[in-house]
Amino acid sequence: MIENNFAITATFITYLAGMLFIGYYAYKRTSNSSDYFLGGRTLGPWPAALSAGASDMSGWLLLGLPGYAYAAGMESLWLAGGLLIGTWANWLLSAKRLRTYSITTDNSLTLPEFISRRFNDKSKLVQTIAAFFILMFFLFYTSSGLVAGGKLFETVFGLDYTYAVVIGAACVVSYTLFGGFLAVSWTDLVQGLLMSAALLIVPIAAMQGGFGQLSTDLANINPELLTLWNGIDGQPLSWIAIVSLLAWGLGYFGQPHILARFQATRTNKDLTTARRIAVVWTAVSMFGAILVGLVGLLYIEGNMAGQLADGEKIFMLLVNAIFHPVIAGILLAAILAAIMSTADSQLLVSSSALAEDFYKQLLRPEASSSEVMMVGRLGVIGLSLLALFLAMDPDSSVLGLVSYAWAGFGAAFGPVLVLSLYWKRMNRNGALAGIIVGGITIVVWKQLTGGIFDVYEIVPGIIFAGAAIVITSLATAAPDKSVTDQYDLFEKNLAEFD
Repeated sequence: MIENNFAITATFITYLAGMLFIGYYAYKRTSNSSDYFLGGRTLGPWPAALSAGASDMSGWLLLGLPGYAYAAGMESLWLAGGLLIGTWANWLLSAKRLRTYSITTDNSLTLPEFISRRFNDKSKLVQTIAAFFILMFFLFYTSSGLVAGGKLFETVFGLDYTYAVVIGAACVVSYTLFGGFLAVSWTDLVQGLLMSAALLIVPIAAMQGGFGQLSTDLANINPELLTLWNGIDGQPLSWIAIVSLLAWGLGYFGQPHILARFQATRTNKDLTTARRIAVVWTAVSMFGAILVGLVGLLYIEGNMAGQLADGEKIFMLLVNAIFHPVIAGILLAAILAAIMSTADSQLLVSSSALAEDFYKQLLRPEASSSEVMMVGRLGVIGLSLLALFLAMDPDSSVLGLVSYAWAGFGAAFGPVLVLSLYWKRMNRNGALAGIIVGGITIVVWKQLTGGIFDVYEIVPGIIFAGAAIVITSLATAAPDKSVTDQYDLFEKNLAEFD
């Protein structure tokens, strides 16, 4: 447990109260399912950009990436570079076209609903299978976030793990349940700013002698920490390792919680501004996260004789060692912000899949907007309880699934989405093949090891999914006139909206 935790506790309570107030304010502005799931498409560039970034990065930005930099040094730049390029490319290639096309397809609210309407799938098979993948992957993602939140509360306050997880889950569910998308997006704006500020303040405060001295000190520990092309053991990085790290950026094109921010933005022009904000925020935040790991390595060497069992705790350790408890409480709240900003988005996207893609499409097509919104809120409760059950064991095997959940979304939805936005000839059968092949490839590839199978599974997942889409679309009948006419209308609207 962290020492002097009274001030830290007070800071945490104040922070959580602020998040709940935002949730209540958003609740007063939420009247139908469009408001609840997409905020009535009213997001400005700042909340759109920072909400996409904060919901994407999650706790790994303050725990995982610093831990990786702590262990591997400059090798972590390959991962950060891939993610930065992926962020920029996703905003550039997908944002405006998805927002415009989702409006053209009768105001589609969810990703499965958009794909179904894009290809006029009367059977609803595409929408159902897509929603199934979303529910499955996000259930485990959310569970892992609750585990991380539980460990944070356990470490900071010395609470029993079970109580810690329940408290963390209650915080996230409260404002997501009532405020919906607006609450999630506005809290993400605050949380995103807090995360980036913390990642810059902590390493700069801990660093002595500037960047030149930092490089010298790291070289004294191990010169391989400063190389991009070698591992810390001095062996050259293989092409498989480099490609696998860079390929993380490919996952952005299929993440439903990020794509929802594109759909929810106020205008297409706002998306240009939002893209610039998002890229700068991502670059600054990842630079800070890597710096935390490198500075933390020097701190551990100098003060703990290099003994730190879990490198992912380096951010918390530096905060506790350097700052006054009040400031430490604010900075540690950034970890909670990172966890909450992702878990809330995952719960909301999952509940929208349950309400819009299962309940309304399969069970009650005549359901009113307010009824769908109520089902969505009940879905938040139900899904959070399932995730909470899975999170009760801090060593739960669901944490192993997180490593390829990102790849699962990227492969199952990335190629389908990008090609559907740019290829008029693509048909419903191609979309269905792409989702299934992409998702299955991730699961199967993950079980194989050695040689080419060591490459990150998102690479073969996207290749095979893309091939399945193209081959199946060309081998089956062209889309009917209603689908191609809708594509032409989308292109027309794109020009007008811009």
